Amino acid sequence: MASLLYRLGRLSFRQRRYFALLWVAVLAACSFAALSAPAAEEDGFSIPGTESQKAFDLLDERFPGDNAEGADARIVFAAPDGQKVTARENRAAVEKVVATVARGEQVKDASNPFAPEAVSEDSGTAFATVTYSASSDDLSEATSAALLEAVEDGRAAGLTVEVGGSAVDGGPELGGITELIGIAVAALVLFITFRALVAAGLPLVTALIGLGAGVCAIVAAGMSTTTITLALMLGLAVGIDYALFIVSRYRAERAEGQGAEEAAGRAVGTAGSAVVFAGATVVIALAGLSVAGVPMLTDMGLAAAGTVVIAVLVALTLLPALLGFFPQAVLPRTQRRAPAPVPAPAAPAAGRGKEPAGSRWARMVVRRPLATLLLSVAGLGIVAIPALDLRLGLPGDEAQPTSTTQRRAYDALADGFGPGFNGPLTVVVDAKDADDAKAAAARARGALSATEGVAEVSPATFNKTGDTATIAAVPSTGPAAGATKDLVRTIRASAPELKAETGASMWVTGQTAMNIDVSTKVTAALAPYLAVVVGLAVLLLMVVFRSVLVPLKAALGFLLSVAASFGVIVAVFQWGWLADQLGVAQTGPVMSMMPIFLIGVVFGLAMDYEVFLVTRVREAYVHGASPAQAIVTGFRHSARVVVAAAVIMIAVFAGFIGMTDSMIKMLGLGLAAAVLFDAFIVRMTIVPAALALLGNAAWRLPRWLDRILPDLDIEGEKLTRALAAEPTSPREESVNA
Repeated sequence: MASLLYRLGRLSFRQRRYFALLWVAVLAACSFAALSAPAAEEDGFSIPGTESQKAFDLLDERFPGDNAEGADARIVFAAPDGQKVTARENRAAVEKVVATVARGEQVKDASNPFAPEAVSEDSGTAFATVTYSASSDDLSEATSAALLEAVEDGRAAGLTVEVGGSAVDGGPELGGITELIGIAVAALVLFITFRALVAAGLPLVTALIGLGAGVCAIVAAGMSTTTITLALMLGLAVGIDYALFIVSRYRAERAEGQGAEEAAGRAVGTAGSAVVFAGATVVIALAGLSVAGVPMLTDMGLAAAGTVVIAVLVALTLLPALLGFFPQAVLPRTQRRAPAPVPAPAAPAAGRGKEPAGSRWARMVVRRPLATLLLSVAGLGIVAIPALDLRLGLPGDEAQPTSTTQRRAYDALADGFGPGFNGPLTVVVDAKDADDAKAAAARARGALSATEGVAEVSPATFNKTGDTATIAAVPSTGPAAGATKDLVRTIRASAPELKAETGASMWVTGQTAMNIDVSTKVTAALAPYLAVVVGLAVLLLMVVFRSVLVPLKAALGFLLSVAASFGVIVAVFQWGWLADQLGVAQTGPVMSMMPIFLIGVVFGLAMDYEVFLVTRVREAYVHGASPAQAIVTGFRHSARVVVAAAVIMIAVFAGFIGMTDSMIKMLGLGLAAAVLFDAFIVRMTIVPAALALLGNAAWRLPRWLDRILPDLDIEGEKLTRALAAEPTSPREESVNA
């Protein structure tokens, strides 16, 4: 692999204009395809194989036309303190608002806000449900404006008026000021690392080009905008990091006396090999998200994986081409003035003079490996303790900031009608095989009314053929409460009894039940997914490091960093620690897809740091250094770059903490914490401590296993030997800046 990438790096350097034009053409083509592509269909929340989905499919079949994908808005009216919404003046204001909205061109229907079921017991709150003939993405500006203007008219009349529903839900946030701050931090870290503007700018430029091509490709492929969030996070982070590793290696090769083209080839052949491996692990982990069986999760994983693939290709081809345009400008200022590269001295001066911080840190760890290891593991274990209380769910409007009208509408309905009103359960009674459909529905309704935890039950509504009925059951607890989850299980457990008595089947669905089923399905997939990811990590690292203990140590470290990041998420989003400072509006269950996301992404990133750090250690060991000295030497060459890469990752991910969407905020915090723990505690501390304790045993591989495992030459050892054996020739030392 290293030899192939070496030739690719040199080719890209020599034919830099063609490669640069190629990527400009790719970006232009993806952009044109994205602009020409039809609007993606609105996100569906499908979870095949679950009871909720089966019930939805049955409703589509038995109630044709009733489950159209049009947008909806729920307008909530609350009278001033001490007044009733049914008072004459308040009633007139409410009716005016609803009438104004109902006249909109895309409005399909507007319910009566003064129907008995739409007014709270104390008559202080009422609501009207507006349904539209178009999806939320297809609502015209005039329709949206009419809704908001009518709401403002109601407020001007002295009422509290708030709106919830898909008609006022914005699309996913794709960026913000905090994300720009993250990019600025990345730029600053790059400049501090390289002390050269061009060297700092190239990773940013290539990352943005790859990200632009990836996002445009996602849109062109017709994938929904929801899938873009994870692609944005990872595409930007890995794009910068992969370019950082290659540019750093290019500068190191130039410092050792290589010409510009040769240095580019060697950088792509060595660091590029690690980039390919690291990118492959991220792609495999993201594609593996499909094991959960949730289409939205699968789409997000595949979209992000595609963006990572593009980031790898950009780093291997466009980056060496750009190095060809700026072969000297990326070097430190003192080296730039050198007239021409000369062969490196036999003993490089990197280790003389002031010792680099990386090797000083490694030397300190190696002196006290056991104490360092125990202290680091204990620290991560303490941080991981809150993870024992991990509860999964899918937060809704209750997780929105209180500054949003959706959250205020949610709170007003909960105050007026009870906490379960925002998450009613739809009970479907399939009486096609029953002798008496109405009697079966009445029996089901009576059983629901008698079930503890059910606050209210609506009359049964039959379809035109009279063989299927729907009953709305309002829980006494909120949609995300554990008691509501237990209630769904209780109702479903009573279905066989109804079947035996009446011949009718009973299903529980609705958004609340759907969320519960998603959480259950993702939780069930978590253990096998984790087993696959950890098993894959061990196998891949065996191939890379030709060792058994090093991969096992890497996998255990990965599990520690994941557990600690779960602890941070639970402490903030469930327990409320630092919730105000981080802008968390409401504590509650952790997003059900968060753990599997985190495992997949952190696995790939952890392998990045493991490869870039430990390959240098193994290289020194293979060349005769003692285990302890190999650790110090490896950290001298790689610690600075890995620290810079980790800080960039943390800055990019932390930028998403400032978003208002709770899912994105949670994802940003979880990934930032995971990178912090994995890079600085696991890879920079636990890894050298464990290697020091293992000594020579760390690099042993049984002969029978050595014969079985393929030798991919990830570290470029064969390439280095082959190049060392070649006669020196003045290839391209005259390249100008």
